[in-house]
Amino acid sequence: MRIGVFLLCILALVGLLYRGSMAEETPIFDLSEIEKEIEKKTYTLGGFLQVQPTLSGLDRDSALYKLKFYPDEPGAALEESDLGARLEGAIHYGILGAFARLDSFFIHDQDGWHGEMTLMEGYLSLKPGPSMAIEAGKRVTKWGKGYAWNPVSFVDRPKNPQDPEEALEGYYIFGGDFIRSFDGPLQTLAFTPVILPVYEDINDEFGRTGHVNVAAKLYALLYDTDLDLLFFTGESRTTRWGVDFSKNLLTNLEVHGELAWIKDFQEMTFLENGQVLTNESDVWSYLLGMRYLTETDLTAIFEYYHNGGGVNPGDLKNLYVYIDQAYDTFKQTGDRSLFSPINRLTKEGFSWRNPLKDYLYLRLIQKEPFDILYFTPAFTTIVCLNDGSFNLIPELNYSPITNLDLRLRGVIPVGGDQTEYGEKQNDWRVEFRLRYYF
Repeated sequence: MRIGVFLLCILALVGLLYRGSMAEETPIFDLSEIEKEIEKKTYTLGGFLQVQPTLSGLDRDSALYKLKFYPDEPGAALEESDLGARLEGAIHYGILGAFARLDSFFIHDQDGWHGEMTLMEGYLSLKPGPSMAIEAGKRVTKWGKGYAWNPVSFVDRPKNPQDPEEALEGYYIFGGDFIRSFDGPLQTLAFTPVILPVYEDINDEFGRTGHVNVAAKLYALLYDTDLDLLFFTGESRTTRWGVDFSKNLLTNLEVHGELAWIKDFQEMTFLENGQVLTNESDVWSYLLGMRYLTETDLTAIFEYYHNGGGVNPGDLKNLYVYIDQAYDTFKQTGDRSLFSPINRLTKEGFSWRNPLKDYLYLRLIQKEPFDILYFTPAFTTIVCLNDGSFNLIPELNYSPITNLDLRLRGVIPVGGDQTEYGEKQNDWRVEFRLRYYF
């Protein structure tokens, strides 16, 4: 019933936007205009080739090292090499369009060489006019204003805050955009409905299968402030609402924020014996951040993130204690069964990436210091406020010639025993990435 009412609201709002657009523009379905548009053809093709060797110093006493490597321990260090490519292309034939992004990588690690090919995005689009678009296929919606986290991104995979600019894999959706412009304080109004099916072979990683879910975003540019109202409902995940904003207070200072309410979230509690207790509760997640550019071309990005679905520090400690006990049992008896409850957690919604509740993010990017052309050093830190652990990510970026990007980056987790970053599998990691764009 809720989905039916929601779809009726979608149709009503689309009708209002469409009628307003028709009153101000040339009729969208004028056949002569469509024939002219069909004659236009545009092709784009690009991507990159990548080489990325990585060397990691492993913390053999950490819980996550024991969990990942207990069957076949690699020792004190681990070498990995990634060879691959990304190919992406788009074609526009009048009002019709198509886009695809494909990743193909070969990875060499302790298990030898193995390959992986992933369709990151692939969808068709129909644009009958400048204020209307319909899309179907595998798509990333990019909802939210945050840089490292997006609590209101209800129909996308979560970002990796250690590398948030990296492209994400999408979900198969059917959606559209309906846009109208105005004179006055309200300059733009846009409505984006999304239908997201979840079945055994379609989006089955999203949530409970056998259901069709709906979501929507209402965007407004009001008083030079970007505002979004977001909504999701269905049986694959619980209902959730969100709002976000972005505002330039000065030419060099931007502030942004997100707020999400999630109904009937399955909160987890971990006991020392490995038992997992769940409790349904309505939770709030939110983010507040800023981006500042100095006169010396130093960009500072700062964000505070509250993860309403995160676990308590005591529960995470219990989980680490249980992993240590399972590891000791495996070493003494060869019995792997105690690891089974832990390995199931990821499928049940638990994430080892930022599992606690409160985090600070700071990224500093200095463009061409000391007048060194095409050189950009950066530094990032992510602090877990709940246990005081953090990681340090220094990096050097250099582009000596057109289309060539070189990045040297280190990741150093810092924390005591039974803290989030203190129990990471690495003591440190160094990676060098070469990308040639074409």
